[in-house]
Amino acid sequence: MNAVRGSVRQAPSLDGCVELDSAIVQLLTCPCCGGRLELSGATLLCRDEKCANTFPVVRGIPILINEETSLFSIDSLVREGRSVAPRPRTWKAAVRRFLPSISKNIKGRENYSLFRDLLVSREAPVRVLVLGGAIAGAGMEELLSDDRIEFVESDVAFGPRTGLICDAHDIPFEAQSFDGVIIQAVLYLLLDPFRCVEEIYRVLKSDGWVYAETPFMVPAIGGKFDFTRFTHLGHRRLFRRFAEVSSGPVCGPGVALAWAYRHFLLSFAASRAMRSALGAVADVTSFWLKYLDYYLIERPGAVDSAAGFFFLGKKAAEPLPDRELVELYRGCCGHGAPAAVPAAARRTRRAHDWGTADKEQREQP
Repeated sequence: MNAVRGSVRQAPSLDGCVELDSAIVQLLTCPCCGGRLELSGATLLCRDEKCANTFPVVRGIPILINEETSLFSIDSLVREGRSVAPRPRTWKAAVRRFLPSISKNIKGRENYSLFRDLLVSREAPVRVLVLGGAIAGAGMEELLSDDRIEFVESDVAFGPRTGLICDAHDIPFEAQSFDGVIIQAVLYLLLDPFRCVEEIYRVLKSDGWVYAETPFMVPAIGGKFDFTRFTHLGHRRLFRRFAEVSSGPVCGPGVALAWAYRHFLLSFAASRAMRSALGAVADVTSFWLKYLDYYLIERPGAVDSAAGFFFLGKKAAEPLPDRELVELYRGCCGHGAPAAVPAAARRTRRAHDWGTADKEQREQP
């Protein structure tokens, strides 16, 4: 039975109490109607009488899914969560451990460092929601180890870091619950990424920050759940209700070329064994392309051919007008080849522009 407004879904028997901090539990809302939730016995119950859905907790992790709008079902997630048997290791997995990676996140660590500095500059305690946080994303290690920040790590799958199961289309938290939101390599897997970003905007405080990374020139690596790609300006428009601090390629043309080459070889595969063999050949013969991105990542052409983009911004009162959006184009298609702007100068300029606007806003009566 679907967990929808007006039809009651009874939660399966539970496996323990909620492991989230009690202050976080108080912020949880029903993903179906937005109503407040309360812990009743060992279940989370929607207090809205017209909804009255209950949601299971498995291994201390709440499963808050609106089955009317989500591709995922609560029952399948419950089964997944209760399946504690580790997956058997195969020879293919062992071989993959020794194959070189064709990807390289050039900017992630630097961007997360800036994101952290912006967050901890405030005196109040800092709370950050991670969407797609079952495992730590590339470059996040230092940020996640900062004990000044409280993280709520959510996903639609159980993983070593999952603290909450939810669908990013319906984030089950009250408005203005978080100081920051991180969504790394998730938006391309969503049916409606615009709805997700609206949800991010809703749950962020008025001075909240968002950091996102999303693929561009990469083949369909997410299988049946892979839906969308964004250019740099397309990605910027997705976050048009945020004031930009920094944005640009996070993985460059070298990684994009390596992925294209890999999937070109895979297109010849007629069996799983052949696919694995061709994948190994692609990895061994093209992994070096990622190192070219250390030179290419700041070039204007990288804006038109990057493997992925990042965006770091602050919640704004007004959206970015589309006419201003197109003036932000930094590539070289159809406009000659503009000179590259050094990364440090570009970042400093954006931070200054934001800082000036923020100062003016604070000084207003």
